[in-house]
Amino acid sequence: MDRRTDLRLADLTTLRVGGPARAVVVVYTEEDLVAAVHDAGEAALVVGGGSNLLVGDQGYDGTAVVVRTRGVGVQVDDAEVRLDLAAGEVWDDVVAGAVAEGWGGVEALSGIPGLVGATPMQNVGAYGQQVSETIARVRTFDRVTGRRRSFAAADCGFDYRTSRFKAEPGRFVVLGVELSLSRGAEGTVDYSELARSLGVGVGDRVPLRQSRDAVLELRRSKGMLLDPSDHDTWSAGSFFTNPVLTAEGAAALPAAAPRFPQAGGLVKTSAAWLIENAGFARGYTLDADTSVALSGKHSLAITNTGGATAAAVVALATHLRQGVRDRFGITLEPEPVLVGCTLG
Repeated sequence: MDRRTDLRLADLTTLRVGGPARAVVVVYTEEDLVAAVHDAGEAALVVGGGSNLLVGDQGYDGTAVVVRTRGVGVQVDDAEVRLDLAAGEVWDDVVAGAVAEGWGGVEALSGIPGLVGATPMQNVGAYGQQVSETIARVRTFDRVTGRRRSFAAADCGFDYRTSRFKAEPGRFVVLGVELSLSRGAEGTVDYSELARSLGVGVGDRVPLRQSRDAVLELRRSKGMLLDPSDHDTWSAGSFFTNPVLTAEGAAALPAAAPRFPQAGGLVKTSAAWLIENAGFARGYTLDADTSVALSGKHSLAITNTGGATAAAVVALATHLRQGVRDRFGITLEPEPVLVGCTLG
């Protein structure tokens, strides 16, 4: 365990904004993670890779527990590979290793920033895969009971960009995640944009490495691969989730709006399409503060163009949200966790 006084929350997030914490504790073992969170009590803010976190400019009046735990356990049988991963493992390193070994199921999740412990929280997904499809078990520390709890995938409440862990914010600290991956050098392509980039049809199978490379290139073209030298990647990724509407709500959208059927008769549409068609082009800024902008490559990412504050990020996000609400009657929901700030 390492107690630090030289780490700002802005230095721990990919948006690079946010004031100081009262205390910062960096933990390297699961035991220390549990102890640090327990000792800090309700004042603990657990920070992983910081790629899905927006902290207010006033900072956090508590202890930031920075997760840097490591550990990878592997069990292989004829058809399946089980990976037991510590929460502090870097997610894309796990994906790269799986692809190199010929273990399928997460190749389309390449390039997603952050750590393993964050992936079940919001059920990360991209290009036709969701992490819930490969999760076998999630190990947690329950801050309410003060005990460790293990959840099978069926008990995690996974849905589009959510889980029981996100539904009860602050209660569960993820300690580790067990993945179940398939053995084989190829995987199925389940997303049309990825299929087009590969020159194959949806449902076709391609080498895992080929799929990973194509996903990385797609993410790079959208500014979704972190690059310290490129301010267009200084973001929290997609700032808003894609709205899931009732059939009636979807029918009220313009004919050109994307519609993706979901279970239970619901329909998902594109937050990026709504933003663009509410009049906000890529690169859009507020006249009052150009330190924050919509990405020039992807209209779902709000970027720090240099010297931004959390207040400026909130102002632009609120403006975009209000514009979509006025135009389409839909309130976009933020994807990052907001600490010490709210959207209007």
